[in-house]
Amino acid sequence: MKTRAFKDRVKVYLSAGDGGDGSNGFRREKFVPLGGPSGGDGGNGGSVYLVGDAQVDSLLDLYYRPHQKAEHGVKGLNRDCHGKNGKDLIIKVPCGTVIHDHETNAVMGEIVDDGEMICVAKGGQGGLGNKHFITSSNQAPTDFTVGEEGIKLEVWLELKSIADIGLVGYPNAGKSTLLTAMTNAHPKIGAYPFTTLNPIIGTWETEDYKKIRIADIPGLIEGAHEGIGLGHDFLRHIERTKFLLFVLDMGGEDGRSPLEDYRQLKDELRLYNEELENRPYLIVANKMDAPDSGKNLKELIRETGEKPIEVCAALKEGMATLKAAILERITNEEDL
Repeated sequence: MKTRAFKDRVKVYLSAGDGGDGSNGFRREKFVPLGGPSGGDGGNGGSVYLVGDAQVDSLLDLYYRPHQKAEHGVKGLNRDCHGKNGKDLIIKVPCGTVIHDHETNAVMGEIVDDGEMICVAKGGQGGLGNKHFITSSNQAPTDFTVGEEGIKLEVWLELKSIADIGLVGYPNAGKSTLLTAMTNAHPKIGAYPFTTLNPIIGTWETEDYKKIRIADIPGLIEGAHEGIGLGHDFLRHIERTKFLLFVLDMGGEDGRSPLEDYRQLKDELRLYNEELENRPYLIVANKMDAPDSGKNLKELIRETGEKPIEVCAALKEGMATLKAAILERITNEEDL
């Protein structure tokens, strides 16, 4: 089955509706000898809203339909009839969507929670009918006002996935396999680099029914913070995670050194965002069934002083120990 594409940064053109014009009308009714102005007001233009939806995981729909318009207000009618208001346009976006001004790149707002709504383009006010312009010296005014134009703007929408824990590692480290072993997610798994092309989020439900969201971030490579490989596009998804798991291939199956991988991953995160350097973390020593895993593990412990959690995600070995270690690090609700 073909995998659905993924977009986490798109440019969109938003147009709120224009207000309807006021009406220049007069009463023409039997038994009303002098009649009078009765032009109705124009309807207000519809506004454009962004709303967070937990069921939406990509900005793909907006990528294919970047021009979004709300309805215009309807012109006022005679007999004091108010024009119909334009319908608001409500656009569903993933939780974690940040709105940037197209020209300055300034943050205009962000949507974090499911159901959270932001008005990004206000509809124009409807015009006034001639009934509003009656004065003592002008009982039959023909004045009216036209409706205001709705706001039109270009914005960048950028998705930063919201997850409690982020899996960080080089391609083929086994992050997708680990996510499958820990959660209800079923990402694509393969013995070749970059099988994960977009962030995948799974949910781990603890024994006390607490739900912890874990994000599998596409494999990083050296220079990711400078845009090399897939890393630059997806490092932003790590920013919102509260806890990191460094997943290392302890077998060094691609001729890599787990120790050097760990050091390079730390450097890439720091160079992208210095705040990530102080993010709580654990090291997951994966593929401990590989021949050289024991030797590499000893070197890692000796050089770093860290205490990695030993697992074999493919065989689901060490999962209970890993989960217990994570929960032990989470000492209060503020941590996760």
